[in-house]
Amino acid sequence: MRWRSIVAGAVALALAGGTAVVGWKTHAEAERLVTNPIETRRLPVQTPIDFGMVYDDLAISSADGLQLVAWYVPSRNGAIIVAQHGYRSTRAEMLNEAAMLHAHGYGVLVPALRAHDLSDGTLITFGAREVDDLLRWIEHARRLSGVDPDRIGLLGNSLGGTIAIEAAARTPAVQAVAASAAFSSLVDTLETSIRFFTGMPPFPFAPVIAFWAERQTGVRLTDIDATRSIGRISPRPVLLMQGGADEVISISSGQRLFDAAGEPKSLWFDERVGHARFDTAFPGEFERRILQLFDSALGE
Repeated sequence: MRWRSIVAGAVALALAGGTAVVGWKTHAEAERLVTNPIETRRLPVQTPIDFGMVYDDLAISSADGLQLVAWYVPSRNGAIIVAQHGYRSTRAEMLNEAAMLHAHGYGVLVPALRAHDLSDGTLITFGAREVDDLLRWIEHARRLSGVDPDRIGLLGNSLGGTIAIEAAARTPAVQAVAASAAFSSLVDTLETSIRFFTGMPPFPFAPVIAFWAERQTGVRLTDIDATRSIGRISPRPVLLMQGGADEVISISSGQRLFDAAGEPKSLWFDERVGHARFDTAFPGEFERRILQLFDSALGE
């Protein structure tokens, strides 16, 4: 109810300050944030081959008939990590992490989100539909040759981290989750993210943009809240990574998720790290923590 009151007040204030201009600008920004047509989206300029990894191109269909694509680097130890990229990015975002995991024998499946990379679709729903897509990829990963279906882990950056948390909460097939710069909920991160992606002041524009985005996606902002689901992952381990120099999501997201998670859980917070940059800011420590998580949970 409080969030609805804020939205109503912001809409009224914005409209009073110039109905036509504010209405057009916020509607346009909302549409830009929730759509990602193939003609203008980012595409990967690197593939696993550029990181010394032989791979296969895979494709599956979503529940609503979209073709979704992924790279698969085969497993040498029977375990597989599904590595999910973030908002408006590409699969190439996860190649550094994939190469590190591959060097230690893990298979890595790197899917492209719907409306991203070379996957079908134009609408971004911030997890509402993307979680179901990831669950389909998890089931596909379990059937790949050389993969032990009981040794599946998830690694996600940003939106990919939030989706990984939601997916793990819905299936017992996932044995461990690592999430870097996952936002705790859309409401929590709205003001920070709107400022970053639009350059507009959060009030009164963020609630008005959210108002339009809800109508374009059919998804309520309050429905995207990983703090309500992360506790269901327990007793499987969760590693959360949050940088204090993150300008893309609210820096309180890591702590909020940690507080809501069950045991075993860990939070790696460093005030110097930007958005989803732990793998490059502290590569040795990142490798140690990620391997400690997955080796323990997915070991033979």
